[in-house]
Amino acid sequence: MPNSAPLRDDPGLTLALAIVVTSTVPMLLLDADKRVVAASASFCTAFDVDCTVAGALLTELGEGEWGSRTLQSLIDATISGDAAIEAYEMDLQRAHRPPRHLAIKVQRLTAPDDPTQMRLLLSITDLTDLRRLEKSGLATRAKNEALERDNQLLLLEIRHRVANSLQIIASVMMQNARRTQSEETRSHLRDAHNRVMSVAELQQQLAVSTSGAVNIRSYLTKLCATIGASMIADPDRLRLRVDAQDVDVDPAVSVSLGLIVTELAINALKHAFPGEVEGTITVKYAAVGPAWTLSVTDDGKGMPQPHGPAMAGLGTSIVQALARQLRAQVTVEDARPGVSVSVIHALAGELDHDPDLTQPEPAI
Repeated sequence: MPNSAPLRDDPGLTLALAIVVTSTVPMLLLDADKRVVAASASFCTAFDVDCTVAGALLTELGEGEWGSRTLQSLIDATISGDAAIEAYEMDLQRAHRPPRHLAIKVQRLTAPDDPTQMRLLLSITDLTDLRRLEKSGLATRAKNEALERDNQLLLLEIRHRVANSLQIIASVMMQNARRTQSEETRSHLRDAHNRVMSVAELQQQLAVSTSGAVNIRSYLTKLCATIGASMIADPDRLRLRVDAQDVDVDPAVSVSLGLIVTELAINALKHAFPGEVEGTITVKYAAVGPAWTLSVTDDGKGMPQPHGPAMAGLGTSIVQALARQLRAQVTVEDARPGVSVSVIHALAGELDHDPDLTQPEPAI
């Protein structure tokens, strides 16, 4: 049983003694000389102190570990009424035992009819395990953040190398296109070159992106500049321009949009401006919330004649497949002059039929 010294018959101090003796929280009741009046059994058990401590000075408990100068000074300030210790944290150092991190609350108790009858109530909370968990959590979080940074740098490096590799492949294709004697082979190689460059431009932009998203205006502008450089011999006669919102798009969506633009731009450059006809191809992207529209419009010769429907080419199949992946609808309209092909991703539930080309289209 916890030991206690006799108190004057004051109900308040007697109640304090009863609280200390029965408390499951480690507690000490001290007098004005910092001698122990009572110690809870939980205090004795938690800190391995002999419960027959009534009358002993606080500094004499255990092996003197409770004699911290800072704690003594704060208790003296509480006794004088100059301070109240709400939660003083200290490390309890004991020989041959791990330190314990404690939070100590000190309250000054006085008898209403006799202020000289003063006691100090010390409530002790062991924060050792909590602080260990906090440190462990901080260390784990710091380790995870460092790992995430390393992974992000690695991903950027991989994207940069992929972009370089694709650009080398595209360059080889273009060299072969210039050397070949077959116009058909040259055309196929140029188309393949532009498709590879579409993905290379995306990887290059992702390599310098800190957010992991793709700025669609920048991406489409660079992509169209690459297509124009490889397919437009006379920039004064044919122009490829971009009108896109300055918004970020998910990389998976961006690569599909880039391939669609590549196919439609190649198709327009091949078929919309025969001979020496001048014209402009406009690539437009606009978004409202999750809904977006991508269109490629030319002001060339226009739609095929009704009596001669065009056969669907490889480019058309690619556009259709990519639109289905994006849950989008493809429409072909007479731009008067020219043709406008739009890929429309509406809000969920707004598409009333399978996302496919809704009208016959020029061969791609």
